[in-house]
Amino acid sequence: MEHNSTFPIKQNELSMLRDEASGYLKSIQWEQGARAKNKDKDVKDESILLYLSRANNGSGATDITSVSKTILALKKRLLPDSIAIPVHLNQTLFAVQEGIALGIWVKDSYYDASGLSSLNERKAALDSNGKREYESKMHTSTAFMLFSMAYNILHNLKPLASDDLSVMKQKFAGLPEVSFITPLKGIACSLFYYDKYLGHPDIVKTDKDVIDFTVVYFEALIAEIQLRKSSLEYTETIVDRTYKLENSEFAISGWDNVFSGTAKSIDFNKIQFEQIVGNRDAKHFARRLTERMLSYDFEAKKNPFQELGGFMPVFMGYGIPGTGKSMLIAAIATRLKEHADNLDIPFLFHPMPDTLISTFQGGSAEKMVEWMKPMQDPSKLIFAPIDDAENNLQERTSQGVSAGVKEVIGVFLRYTEGAYAVNYGNSSIGLFTNLPEMLDKAVISRVQGRFKIDGARSEHDFLDQDHIWWRKLDKTMPDFVNMASPKDYEYLKDQGLAKNMGDILNTVEKPSEARVLEAYDKAEKLHNTNNHLFYAGLYKEIQNIFPFFSSRDVRNIQSAISLRLTDFDLEQDWFDKPEIYFKQNYETKFNMLQELMKQNMKGLNFSDIRRQEVVRYLDNVATIADTDFKRKVDARVNQMNIDLKARESFGK
Repeated sequence: MEHNSTFPIKQNELSMLRDEASGYLKSIQWEQGARAKNKDKDVKDESILLYLSRANNGSGATDITSVSKTILALKKRLLPDSIAIPVHLNQTLFAVQEGIALGIWVKDSYYDASGLSSLNERKAALDSNGKREYESKMHTSTAFMLFSMAYNILHNLKPLASDDLSVMKQKFAGLPEVSFITPLKGIACSLFYYDKYLGHPDIVKTDKDVIDFTVVYFEALIAEIQLRKSSLEYTETIVDRTYKLENSEFAISGWDNVFSGTAKSIDFNKIQFEQIVGNRDAKHFARRLTERMLSYDFEAKKNPFQELGGFMPVFMGYGIPGTGKSMLIAAIATRLKEHADNLDIPFLFHPMPDTLISTFQGGSAEKMVEWMKPMQDPSKLIFAPIDDAENNLQERTSQGVSAGVKEVIGVFLRYTEGAYAVNYGNSSIGLFTNLPEMLDKAVISRVQGRFKIDGARSEHDFLDQDHIWWRKLDKTMPDFVNMASPKDYEYLKDQGLAKNMGDILNTVEKPSEARVLEAYDKAEKLHNTNNHLFYAGLYKEIQNIFPFFSSRDVRNIQSAISLRLTDFDLEQDWFDKPEIYFKQNYETKFNMLQELMKQNMKGLNFSDIRRQEVVRYLDNVATIADTDFKRKVDARVNQMNIDLKARESFGK
């Protein structure tokens, strides 16, 4: 189920529907169903439900309800002396009208896309199957219209509502009924109860209550639709597309609801980079990531680093077991949290839960959507690590991969690229794995930044790793550790952060993987490495060896090179005095970074950087491709050796 196409909702088309929408607000008719009328029989909270069930004075007659009249009456009650409508009442009325207009637009679009329009034209001539299809599509179009209406109202009013709606939720006694029979009845029913609630003296005490109640009411409507959506048919033309409102951030993607369950930050152990031994590449990457995320601009809802090409919505850290993946995750979170607190920025640490894969059909996809959703919230910085990523994002074509894993990957791909992928430059997903070769190829191709987590690598690294352990003993019992320290090395000196990637990569001249080296040498015989044609030839050679190498890989290499061009330190005093940079507006930040980037680029050589990054990426592709094969061979060889030994022992 790929979300492939985005359809614009044009403002001029909406404005043609606003009259119809305000017509509904002026008057609708709704006859309460028997169940809703008799709700009061078995209810604890008598007052409100009783009031709702007697909304038509208890008679079955249909009366005319007018939301706009009720709002005017509220105005008189709340502000008897004012001539103008209070601002919150106005905002609410406008948002509800906009929501209805948008709902009608979406309903019309569904009519055309699902073939309901043509069924409607031939309504009189339909046979029983045709009638069933017609009714079924009517229900679906009504549900989707109400969903889109409520969703748009929430989009516009949620930012204006109080943070804590619990008191209002306490007063709210639920929706007595929701009608999906026809679009007209759907709107009439939902506005009827909305109006009755607004008119109840206990619900609205201040004009702010009108916004709060409207949010609570339409959240309840969405929850009701979500509960019933599984019984709807003919939803293909709903789930396969995204509708985006012109000149706005508002978009509807199927039945997904960004507002459901806003995520809470998870606790983690605080760890400083200095406590991690080795892993220069990983520490450097992590530090750059934190600086870039902190540059996000909450007003403009974008990140200047994204414009400079230095931001990674998805990255990967990989290495053998025991090299410090979990410590690194905690260190990134620690650093982000400390700076975010210091700058007074909301931060969400949002690791993927272990319990994501569900045994129920479709359950994993729902849980994954729930996990990915908060990443589209532009109001906080979000770090979302996936530890042991090979468990949930395993190669889909391997034998025995569960349906749940396939669902999770489907959602991951949809949210990281395609119509759904909204990245403001405030959130980053990190895949951490010991077995990158087991990750799904499409998932790996989404990765824009990658680094090795290789633990201790030098004599000094091992020395420091031991030092971190024995210095605790040294503190508690000073002369107990009776061993000599090295003369020419100060402990932990090598564990500081690198100045830039060049420091770490200065040794990279040629590929270390044999097959990549062969392709590299072939391409180099034809063209010099500072010739653009060299890379075109190299990529073609690589594709002959690794058929899955594609344009996406070339794009990833390009973004790795862009990352190197933005591989500079932010000035220390920017952190000490946030008003210099972090608290500036977007344009100023962008210009300051451009200046830094220009200064930084003076010492760089583009063709060197390009060569280093291409070599690094291609080695990585080869390692991942070969490791899988090598592991299978090793396992087989090992088994043969065991059999051989067993035979020898048996022979004796």
